[in-house]
Amino acid sequence: MSPGRDVAVRLEGVGKVFPGNVRALADVNLEVAEGEFLVVLGLSGSGKSTLLRCINRLLDPTSGRIWIFGSEITAAQGAELRRMRRQVAMIFQQFNLVRRHTVLTNVLSGTLGRAGLLPSLFLRFPAAERERALAALERVGIAERAGARADALSGGQQQRVAIARALMQEPRVILADEPVASLDPALRHSVMRHVEGLNREEGLTVICSLHDIDLVKQYATRVVALRQGRLVWEGAPGDLDRDTFHDIYGTDAEPASNTTI
Repeated sequence: MSPGRDVAVRLEGVGKVFPGNVRALADVNLEVAEGEFLVVLGLSGSGKSTLLRCINRLLDPTSGRIWIFGSEITAAQGAELRRMRRQVAMIFQQFNLVRRHTVLTNVLSGTLGRAGLLPSLFLRFPAAERERALAALERVGIAERAGARADALSGGQQQRVAIARALMQEPRVILADEPVASLDPALRHSVMRHVEGLNREEGLTVICSLHDIDLVKQYATRVVALRQGRLVWEGAPGDLDRDTFHDIYGTDAEPASNTTI
């Protein structure tokens, strides 16, 4: 963690065991500084998604403690948990949009954590929130599609809607779980640049799981790696070399031929 910055997220001894004694995380200790763009690497099944979901308590850790800006989310309940979750927005690999709703309504759903019950049920939003949602869509370059159904958009456009929805939540931390894994290679940078903008321009802390080493080297400020649920490496993106790659992915693994490593 960089000196002089506040700790945005801290994990202490975090473990997660699923039914059947399936261990997804084991004794993970990690600090993420405010304003970092931290990338989490690892094979499928290494625990990356579980780690991100434990941070905002979409999953409850089996052991350990997690703090968000100094408040312990693993101890929070009820209104306090809801308040803390509003600080942490999530961007999913499969977008998680309501496909039959319009783009604008999907973005406005990012305000539901602070909206009243009846407006939430009937999808009625104040004019000021609608203006903010349109501005968020403008920021990701698809304001002209505000009235379209979400399922009429391409995958890259849907992910940009998801980013705009996250922005509407007014979070301090963004958790991005393989946000470009479902996209064609040609679209990945267009989406990652918007995630980077939340970090570099809005000052949000980003914790992002990725597979593509070239994307990691371009966008991350720091990298950690999981293997079989354990933290096995951390360092700067420039420290990723072939030996490190094998430590993370195994000796039989090889980076793609066009990967700069």
